[in-house]
Amino acid sequence: MPLAANWNQKKGFLSLDFAGHRAQVKVIEKTAHISFEIMRVTPSSDVDVAVWGGYATTLRTEIGETIGVVQGMGYALGLQVLNPKTLGGWPNSEDDVEHGFRYPDPPPSPDAHVESYRGDTAMPTAFGSVLQAYVRNRAKARTIANMGHAFYTAPRFNDGGLIGSKIALFGCRSADALATIGEIEQAEGLPHPMMDGVWAKMSPTAHESYLIMPYDVRNLDECLAITKAAGLRYLYSPDDGFATWGHFVLRKERFPENWASLKQCVDRAKAQEIRLGIHTLSNFITTNDAYVTPVPDRRLAQVGSSKLAMGITDADREVQLDDPKFFNQMTNNTLKTVRIGDELIQYDSVSASAPWKLLKCKRGAFGTQAQRHRKDAKIAKLADHGYGTFLTNVELSMEVATTIAKLFSETGLQQLSMDGLEGNLSTGMGQYGPALFAKAWYDHLSPSLRGQVINDASMPGAYIWHIQTRDNWGEPWYAGFRQSQTQYRLDNQRYFHRNLMPGMLGWFSLTSETSLEDVQWLPRRRIRRRFLLGDRSQVDQRQSAIDRDIGSGEGMGIRTKGSCLYTRAH
Repeated sequence: MPLAANWNQKKGFLSLDFAGHRAQVKVIEKTAHISFEIMRVTPSSDVDVAVWGGYATTLRTEIGETIGVVQGMGYALGLQVLNPKTLGGWPNSEDDVEHGFRYPDPPPSPDAHVESYRGDTAMPTAFGSVLQAYVRNRAKARTIANMGHAFYTAPRFNDGGLIGSKIALFGCRSADALATIGEIEQAEGLPHPMMDGVWAKMSPTAHESYLIMPYDVRNLDECLAITKAAGLRYLYSPDDGFATWGHFVLRKERFPENWASLKQCVDRAKAQEIRLGIHTLSNFITTNDAYVTPVPDRRLAQVGSSKLAMGITDADREVQLDDPKFFNQMTNNTLKTVRIGDELIQYDSVSASAPWKLLKCKRGAFGTQAQRHRKDAKIAKLADHGYGTFLTNVELSMEVATTIAKLFSETGLQQLSMDGLEGNLSTGMGQYGPALFAKAWYDHLSPSLRGQVINDASMPGAYIWHIQTRDNWGEPWYAGFRQSQTQYRLDNQRYFHRNLMPGMLGWFSLTSETSLEDVQWLPRRRIRRRFLLGDRSQVDQRQSAIDRDIGSGEGMGIRTKGSCLYTRAH
């Protein structure tokens, strides 16, 4: 906590004195908010973290934990992070993964409502709420717990450290909160995507339902016909259209000319006023991608590294190393792969005692070349995911995001889900990694397409909020049409509401087992949610009319196999 403060009215500088340190903060008063930016910290070398807040409030009717807005008594107070390195929340752990929590925990009684929160840029307290953010000095490499590993290397990252961390504080009527954030975005140069001429967070397009089917050059006409019969404008393909992730090469049998074939599909759909999208797994790198084989990219994410204790030939099945701590962590270690030079080696296990050895090794894994390696050569444990893919360091993450932007810019695709965005935790930078990935994608879209691509993601974030059109969580895999994650889908609507995001219900699967009753049930959930917000007598009249329409099957002209429907929540 600061011990003293001094305000320089002429320069707009606030100087804060700490025990042995001084921080200078630039303060600018603007129409909708006040911005605060760290300009200097002296001395800065031994400061690890600077925290904005927490700023205590008495408001607690709505706690927007991701966007950083709290509301009560018709008023809203907000904290906005103004760049990716300023992280929403409190530095609860060294991995900088956004803190999820339940409140109150423990509940005061067995029947008390307990809310689950995603992040803590804003969080409830006994007296009301707090708003908070922070920035970390990444000038030095650290070993942290990350992604299921007790030991993970968070590498040095040169982003200026604490200098440049910037936030905005604002207060307004609750009814004006969303519009005020839009003003802040424009004033501070944040992403402000305009969709069909309207800011995405306010555009009706943002929560349009869409049909998901694996279209390609062979079946596109059928997919478009079904999309139009459903009364939808968006047709979305799952990620099975890609032969590789990383460079995002499409399957030749489905898109013979790779991206050019996909562009032809987009153009054909556009002629029928249908917009196409495609699913990706963000920074997941398949083992057949050019980043892996035949020569592995040095920017594949590393859990950590050691040195060879002895040289090896190209035929040795055991590899002796100095330190096993990064290699014998098996909790999140699907591929069990190390890189030495240009060779990838898979291993079965690590010896139980010194001399430390990787045992039962497969040399030249994933199409790389088995080679001789000298003593003291670097051996790196690669980070991977349970899907059987490798992950990326921050430099390669940015490159992959740029490639996805190029794919969209060259083809004209207009919908994307950044599934697996949490894979960017492989950077060792927590929520900073996904934010940089999303920003790189957004910044590298062609100007004509920027803002026109509906995008959501598998994880939210205080900065990512400004890029994302929406989130859309709820999957059909775990039970029947009406049972799979139903409560989860409904709980998400509270999250969307308090974080000023469009409502979406998630993904429902239409198969040969889907009954007419199931199909009739779905729009009832959507429409009832909207009408129950109105006058009681009007609700009853409207619901009676809806029941008659749905009972007669009016508007239910969808017949398809193996397809899924994403739908909005009003």
